Amino acid sequence: MKLVLGKDFGRLWLAFAVSTAGSYLALDAFSIIAVRVLHTTAAQVSLLAGAGLAAGALIALPLGPWVEFRRKRPVLVAMDLVRFVALATLLPAYLLDALTFPQLVVVSVLVSAANITFTAASGAYLKSLASGPDLLAANGRFETTQWTATAIGPPAGGAAIGLFGPLTTVVLDAVSYLLSALSLSTIRTAERIPAVRSAGFRAADLAEGWRYLFQHARLRMLFLNGCLVNGLIMATTPLLAVLLLGELGFPTWEYGLAFGVPCLGGLLGSQLARRLVPRYGRVRLLPVLATARACWSVLLAFVPAGFAGLTWVMAVEFGLIVCAAMYSTVLATYRLEETDDRYVSRVLSAWRISSTATTAGLTLLWGLVAAWLGTRGGLGLAGALMLATPLLLLGWNRARNETPSAEPVRSTDS
Repeated sequence: MKLVLGKDFGRLWLAFAVSTAGSYLALDAFSIIAVRVLHTTAAQVSLLAGAGLAAGALIALPLGPWVEFRRKRPVLVAMDLVRFVALATLLPAYLLDALTFPQLVVVSVLVSAANITFTAASGAYLKSLASGPDLLAANGRFETTQWTATAIGPPAGGAAIGLFGPLTTVVLDAVSYLLSALSLSTIRTAERIPAVRSAGFRAADLAEGWRYLFQHARLRMLFLNGCLVNGLIMATTPLLAVLLLGELGFPTWEYGLAFGVPCLGGLLGSQLARRLVPRYGRVRLLPVLATARACWSVLLAFVPAGFAGLTWVMAVEFGLIVCAAMYSTVLATYRLEETDDRYVSRVLSAWRISSTATTAGLTLLWGLVAAWLGTRGGLGLAGALMLATPLLLLGWNRARNETPSAEPVRSTDS
């Protein structure tokens, strides 16, 4: 079947590609600035990362309902401009020797909140541009783009910082958001008029996304599984860095290689997903792929020293990323198809907020676990828990998916 995504999807994808490239170029930029420019402690660097995620999620909480009943493209452009302006404030402060740690925290919070809001609006907007097989192809292209940026961005960003200074990638990231906003502004497809409530904003609106997820049996399973798996993967990233760079003495270039090269597995995974779905279907594939991606992390507790260790990490990460990319592509499509159009932004916002908060909490907790069990013990415990995550999908084939009761809505031109 020939898939026609159209020029406007191309503009949306270009905006995503440019901003994603900027984000991965600047992946560790805040930590580098905090250490090399502000000479902060390790505790402050952890606070910077954790506070940005947690506070950003808190600020984004009321934005899900707000986004739902507004046109999505203006929201996307606005979030790009918020991120551009927030990041752009760092360069003059640095040049004037006025950059402070609180400013870094504030910028981190603003960017985190804008990221969550952008994700909520972009999913709903994508659904208005693509459907059916086109939606799977579109999500596959986004997944391929993200893993390409993951493989290339951090090494390129590190080189750019080494050549041109600690603010280089932050400036490039800011410019990427401005270019994304410009690309989005050229989209010509008329957006459907969003529905609005007959009543005003209610406190209960904040929980609508979670209510929808928990009343949809399979989405509930995928939501709980996803938050826990993603949180465990991200929580063990610092532990793995300590193991490889500290205890095993990997050179920095080997450490970068160990995680850069396996990201190419994301390209393979996103392409495989597009081939497997027509043959097996999304409903059959999701629990299988969720189980497959849970089997790899426990192996990271047994990394040997030397070249064998480098090979071990690359092989494990490659397998994990191939499975994760397949799963993410199928999940993103299934989630959009199973969510009523009137709830898409709130569901995606609730999902992203929960995932962010879970990651922040588990990251802090696993620092304590590692202090108690050691680095390998912490990695092993996380891996063992990961092996148990498919249990959250028990009853998948018997699950009945009932769409939550609809709220009273009406269309408006306002």
